[in-house]
Amino acid sequence: MNNMIFADTHTHLYAREFDDDRDAVMDRAVEQNVKYIFLPAIDTEYHQSMLSLCQKHDKHCFPMMGLHPTSVKSNYKEELRVVNEYLDDPSFKFYGIGEIGIDLYWDKTFREEQVAAFRSQVELAIRYRLPAIIHTRNSFDIAVDILEKMKDQHLTGIFHCFGGNAGQADKATKLGFKLGIGGIITYKNSGLQQVVEVIGLEHLVLETDSPWLTPVPYRGQRNESAYIPIIAQKIAEIKKVSVEEVAKVTTGNALALFKIR
Repeated sequence: MNNMIFADTHTHLYAREFDDDRDAVMDRAVEQNVKYIFLPAIDTEYHQSMLSLCQKHDKHCFPMMGLHPTSVKSNYKEELRVVNEYLDDPSFKFYGIGEIGIDLYWDKTFREEQVAAFRSQVELAIRYRLPAIIHTRNSFDIAVDILEKMKDQHLTGIFHCFGGNAGQADKATKLGFKLGIGGIITYKNSGLQQVVEVIGLEHLVLETDSPWLTPVPYRGQRNESAYIPIIAQKIAEIKKVSVEEVAKVTTGNALALFKIR
């Protein structure tokens, strides 16, 4: 594995779950050749811890800015104002607009507000020419419909934690988006293995979504970026290619998308 370089395109290493051993978690990731770690924002409660982590580990950690759909409440316009302020501040460099999207799994109370927040943040992705990192839990078709209507030559990004069918994968890639593949690929009954089998590697990026969605054999424990090679290995098995090939293509996809030379 020494010659391979991996990217974790989606992790929340700044979350409280890592407060006791964050440096050790970073060390383990780098030891596993996970050299590029992309951090989507959640909301104002987390911005400072995310930015501090990126400052401390600036060779490996790359921040994004956005408002997570489950953080969209009655005050969402105030949250979006902060997102805009950060993006307008030249002293910060962000690599994507995320994590944005629509989540109708837990709570549909703020459905309309979620849709409005999603639209306005897709506009930010287009304006700043940054990839949009999209969360679609029980909302894939709604999000795709919005993206198709807002289509722009500069609009690109990742369908994070992709768990849809082959038809949905095709729709996402035709829109110019990559599919974020995480620990779910190691779950027997997820159906994702059959989808990944028929999707070209050029459409895939790796992610953990840590601390959640831990791959087998660590399922049930806290997830972390060091587990990215497990996901790569599983994709290699499914696609009957070497893990080196998976690392090379998916990392290349990530660096091109986030404009890292």
